Amino acid sequence: MNISEFISNYHNHPVLFIGTGISLRYLENSYTWDGLLAKISFDVKENDEFYLDVKSSCQENGRYRFDKIASIIEEEFNKDLKANRNGKFKNINDIFYEKMQNNINLSRFKIYIAQIFSKFHIRPNMEEELNEFRKIRKNIGSIITTNYDNLIESTFEFNKLIGNDILLSNPYGSVYKIHGCSSDAGKMIITADDYRNFIESYELIRAQLLSLFIHNPIIFMGYGIGDENIKSILKTIFTYIEPNSDQAKKIRGNFLLVEYDSGSDSTEIVEHDIDMEGFSTVRINKLKTDNFRAIYDALSSLQLPVSALDIRKVQSIVKEIYSGGKISVKITEDLDEVKNSERILAIGTRKTITYTYLTSQETLSSYFKIIDESNSQALSFIDKYSISANQYFPIFGFSAINNQILIAEKLKEQQIAKLETMQQAIAIQCQKKHETIAEIVADTSIANSSKDNAIFWCTMDGHLSLDDVESYLRNYPNKKGSNFRKILSAYDYKKYAH
Repeated sequence: MNISEFISNYHNHPVLFIGTGISLRYLENSYTWDGLLAKISFDVKENDEFYLDVKSSCQENGRYRFDKIASIIEEEFNKDLKANRNGKFKNINDIFYEKMQNNINLSRFKIYIAQIFSKFHIRPNMEEELNEFRKIRKNIGSIITTNYDNLIESTFEFNKLIGNDILLSNPYGSVYKIHGCSSDAGKMIITADDYRNFIESYELIRAQLLSLFIHNPIIFMGYGIGDENIKSILKTIFTYIEPNSDQAKKIRGNFLLVEYDSGSDSTEIVEHDIDMEGFSTVRINKLKTDNFRAIYDALSSLQLPVSALDIRKVQSIVKEIYSGGKISVKITEDLDEVKNSERILAIGTRKTITYTYLTSQETLSSYFKIIDESNSQALSFIDKYSISANQYFPIFGFSAINNQILIAEKLKEQQIAKLETMQQAIAIQCQKKHETIAEIVADTSIANSSKDNAIFWCTMDGHLSLDDVESYLRNYPNKKGSNFRKILSAYDYKKYAH
């Protein structure tokens, strides 16, 4: 079975379990556990041999205990920095003492690790694939990761959860950072003591994650077949689930391990047995490939009855109801009876309830998110909108994603006519051939109130790169204003009309 066929059988939103391999694939500044500890050792000792000596002392049963290695290096790192207050790592000491002034006791070692992962740099040759990765977020329920960096939450715009924040959280739209994050050095898990404490306090978090593993398809990415994280998860599940039961068979069928194989274009899924060493052998599905785009295409194309985004919004409203906040709740099957229109959670039949998910303005404000995700579902309501000829509405990009929009051709004609009218109306002082938006902003001969008109004119006349315009629009402060819609319509036409 190939990856498209496999994922098309999903009936629920998959959960991703993301390991170091994903960061190594997309980031220039990422490390394996071994590589990270070697780097820190070299940075503090300025030679390779210290690390090799430590590593050689921490081999058990043919494997290196990196948690024990981390413990030794942490002790040595902290000792060296304490003895050399204003040396190479002065800034780390500054942070340590500033925190201690507020009775926050952080390891200098972990402060340094947090700094290493605080910023990330995308590999230039992987940006297009990362954009394809971003598109799957509309179908992903939640993500679990052992990585410290912020790549995943930045890419998916999911809510980051660390430590006890995971407990009783809303799973949809969440990134569970079970080993901590660069944003909170105190909660990082890397040494032997960290793992020991983690296991002792893991029961409630384990129960939260177990619910996800039982009810959702799980895709492991960025791990090798023998990774201890995978074995730990499988042991957790089959400690509670009878290994030979129908439920266990269903769970195994939902598990997919994506294992990296340099240069391979394979999309075929095979069964693989994992020896759990003293537990039981567990058979799961495995795809060994370097063709990650095929995986992302299959996940992006998955059609489910309700989008993950819809579920996140519903759960947000339900949470407000539970919390007893200032929300008016009325149970009805007739929306005409509802006077509080700010938030509506409707339960009824198709005959009695009609609901448009996004207004036309909300659709425009979410333009780039919809494009990034190729979210055709979010565009299924455009035919219900009342869009006059005087409105700016960027239909070209939307129709490229959803070719079922019945009024697309009419809206394209309106968009072109509106753009041409506006282009002719631009004041002559704004009709200057600037090659970047920065040049327009810096041009003192153009009034601040006219800068957007100049950007519009240069976009339509082809003087600005569309990447520059896109960056400007993505960061535009008021996405409800007419200037945003005007420039967006020009960008949309230039990008997708030809």
